[in-house]
Amino acid sequence: MTPEEIQIPRKITNQLLHLAQQSPDFEICGLIGGKNGFATHCYPIKNTAEQPRQRFLLDAAQQISTMAKMRELGEDLFAIYHSHPSAPAQPSSADLELAAYPDVLYLIISLNTKGILEMRGFKIDQNTAVEIPLILSDDESSELKKYTRKH
Repeated sequence: MTPEEIQIPRKITNQLLHLAQQSPDFEICGLIGGKNGFATHCYPIKNTAEQPRQRFLLDAAQQISTMAKMRELGEDLFAIYHSHPSAPAQPSSADLELAAYPDVLYLIISLNTKGILEMRGFKIDQNTAVEIPLILSDDESSELKKYTRKH
């Protein structure tokens, strides 16, 4: 069975990559709200992990207020994102263990790619990750472009 593809607007993708570049030594993290299965807003949240170079922990107060704002806007939790400053864009053992939303997309941005940023999406359930192909959608156009990963 092939995993479904998920559309990510180019505007949100660019925002995520920019946030990761602004913090090359520490993991960034946050939530993405969506409507009807489409990502609509990116909500950066402070990383409060004790070791922010290797882990992320969403600031609890910011997470609660962000979830409330998403409800006010009629959004659902579309994705949880974080970066890996010095590791590949795949879930770490900690990412697998701590994933608590099996129906939500987990986006991981890697800066460990020799100058080319990489973003991959996963569904994580019971310590198992399944990669979900990402499709970039242009804001001005309905034409979709396959998000290609550099290896």
